[in-house]
Amino acid sequence: MNQSPVELPSGDVLAQVDGHVGLITLNRAKALNALSLSMVRDITQVLLAWQSDDTVKAVAMRGMGREGTFGAFCAGGDIRFFHQAALAGDPQLEDFFTEEYALNHLIHRYTKPCMVFMDGVVMGGGMGLAQGARLRIATDKTKMAMPETMIGLFPDVGGGFFLSRCQGALGEYLGLSGQMLNGAEAVFAGLADVLCPSSDLPAMWDSLPMLDWQHPDKALQQLTQPYTAATASAQTHTPAWWNAQLNNVFALADVHAIANALAAAADELSAAALQALHKRSPLMLAVTLEQIRRARHMGLADELRMERDMVRHSFHPVHLQRAAAHSDTVEGIRALAVDKDHAPKWQPPRLEDISADMVQAFFDSAWPVHAHPLRHLADPVA
Repeated sequence: MNQSPVELPSGDVLAQVDGHVGLITLNRAKALNALSLSMVRDITQVLLAWQSDDTVKAVAMRGMGREGTFGAFCAGGDIRFFHQAALAGDPQLEDFFTEEYALNHLIHRYTKPCMVFMDGVVMGGGMGLAQGARLRIATDKTKMAMPETMIGLFPDVGGGFFLSRCQGALGEYLGLSGQMLNGAEAVFAGLADVLCPSSDLPAMWDSLPMLDWQHPDKALQQLTQPYTAATASAQTHTPAWWNAQLNNVFALADVHAIANALAAAADELSAAALQALHKRSPLMLAVTLEQIRRARHMGLADELRMERDMVRHSFHPVHLQRAAAHSDTVEGIRALAVDKDHAPKWQPPRLEDISADMVQAFFDSAWPVHAHPLRHLADPVA
């Protein structure tokens, strides 16, 4: 096969065309491929170029692990950069979220088959890269989560869109609790399409250029056919941490009602869920629940515009009479990744202290419609 490397400035993203397949490797293994602004720009650049290149029939994406390829897809955005940029007033923080969300939309609406190999850690921004793909491949080593409420943020990168499409109130549970999913659980949740052994990934990747991409449906079927039985089994196997009772609880009207119902229950699953919520920003739990409920009735472009408004308020909580340094987001990142004391001081500290006005303000846009940074995103007309 003819291999054509693509020169990219950062070195943290590798790209080449092999046969008729564009191959992208996230190459920042020491940081578990956490996304920088330059990586977002590199991925966007190659995807746009390949979308208009008739010789490229399909695209695949993987991560580089600390020990060879695969083993880690993407741990999310570079939260240490978020912390530094927020405190410094660095405008690149605004650029990061605008361009990342535009990239998420591009992948969801990509005109050619896109495959993502979700081995190892797939969290936050990694989910944003993966969830729009035509084929999402999970493995026995997948560690998937949307843990943003732990750092005083919300499940962004289209999280409201894809979590709200999970069955029942499972999306609310995943968004609020940050529950980690293995590969089989990701398939159950509708967040992966195929389950295969991690050890099979190198051969699968190497086979991509040899498949018949003139007939993409046939090529995808040939790639995934050996894993049909394992995938079907995972789709019907309820995870040990989920049941009908929790589904009913997380369908309740607000976070306060959810927490009260969990506290009133006597079972271990409810206790574990309540313990998870107690580790998270009360304010952002309420914001996240509202986000998912709204997103359930929104198209992708509108949902991403909503998230762009939300993330602006997360780092600039002027509606709460606070500066960036005193936002729950900056405080959550400080506690987890900077000082690492794991003792964030949330404001307010209790669910009982959160008002509807505090939550509503996250959904008020900081821009008029004609000036919104994601105003150009559009979805196909149904």
